[in-house]
Amino acid sequence: MSCWVPECPSLSMCRGLATLPITCLERAKDLKTRLGILLHTPELRHRIGIPSKFQLGSRQRDSSREVLEWRESFDQLLKSKSGVTAFHTFLKTEFSEENLDFWLACEDFKKTRSKTKLASKANRIFEEFVQNEAPREVNIDHETREITRKNLTGATSTCFNEAQAKTRTLMEKDSYPRFLKSASYQDMTKQATSRGISKRSHT
Repeated sequence: MSCWVPECPSLSMCRGLATLPITCLERAKDLKTRLGILLHTPELRHRIGIPSKFQLGSRQRDSSREVLEWRESFDQLLKSKSGVTAFHTFLKTEFSEENLDFWLACEDFKKTRSKTKLASKANRIFEEFVQNEAPREVNIDHETREITRKNLTGATSTCFNEAQAKTRTLMEKDSYPRFLKSASYQDMTKQATSRGISKRSHT
């Protein structure tokens, strides 16, 4: 009596390959080799968007230098998109990201040209960040809050200047020093420094 055993799929595939003419298998190997050679040519790598080692190295050097520049001044940090992102992530751990979000909202507000949009944006920012018991109320004094409220009656691109300046000073004196001492930024500077040392040792 014979019993049926299901055939292994990989075994069937191997048998199928074995039935192919030798010329087909050789052509497949040749195509694989040619494709590998082409992917190493700079022209094709550029066309299909694969960065070369030089490009990757250049980006790493730029980002490393940028990371180290953040500790030079608060302005250097705010000028860097990746710096703002890193600082925002840190502020989230302290539950104080509303200060940076307000500062960024004010920067965007200053770029508004339409008077109609200016007024609606001003009210939205005030309601979200400035008024008493706002959903994301920033830490500013009562006098600055009232000055900002009065500025809304004839909203201009400068109506949040005083409140924005107070919030910026608070971040610079309070949150920024802690960010520089944080484990996350210390790790980033170590990596940036090690990349710089590695680069010098290879030149």
